[in-house]
Amino acid sequence: MREIEFWFSVGSTYTYLTVVRLAKIQCDHGIKLKLRPFSVRTIMQQMDNVPFPTSKKSKVDYMWRDIERRAIQYGFPAKVPAPYPLKQFDLANKLAILGVQEGWCAEYLTKTYIAWFQNCQEAGSDPNVTETLISIGLNPSETLKKVEHPTIQEQYDQQTKIAKNKGIFGSPTFAVHDELFWGDDRLDDALKWAKEI
Repeated sequence: MREIEFWFSVGSTYTYLTVVRLAKIQCDHGIKLKLRPFSVRTIMQQMDNVPFPTSKKSKVDYMWRDIERRAIQYGFPAKVPAPYPLKQFDLANKLAILGVQEGWCAEYLTKTYIAWFQNCQEAGSDPNVTETLISIGLNPSETLKKVEHPTIQEQYDQQTKIAKNKGIFGSPTFAVHDELFWGDDRLDDALKWAKEI
């Protein structure tokens, strides 16, 4: 089965549009999306890049309407504006790191983003975290304890370093070998490229 690396940060608003379609994309195209969580915030800070500063109201308003409009086209809702930016950005992403290691990341991603964008429950914070973990059959207190282990932070930092070295600067980004496709709206291009090589 062909594989595309799906580089993401929980906290990226446009990543919602990909996450909700994960299972369908993989089924329809016979392609595996390999989940690669990283800290886009760290990379953007290093680049002195703020994606949607609150002082730019027209830009922020456009982002929310664009996400809402595209979600409708995909066939699911987006209740916007959603809480943003995340107060517990790193926790949300370290849970994804642990989820990759233990095999529940895809379920976590889908449920935490749906709670965020459809129920206005901020990812990385309660009640989203507790309810999401319970819904996928995990014990929240045990899982959160695991996330605090130093190896999770080390893996998170390593993933971010790899992303930066690949030239990734935003989420979502799709990597087909050395080719990068940034943004949910470039997923079709990534799928086509993966099938042609």
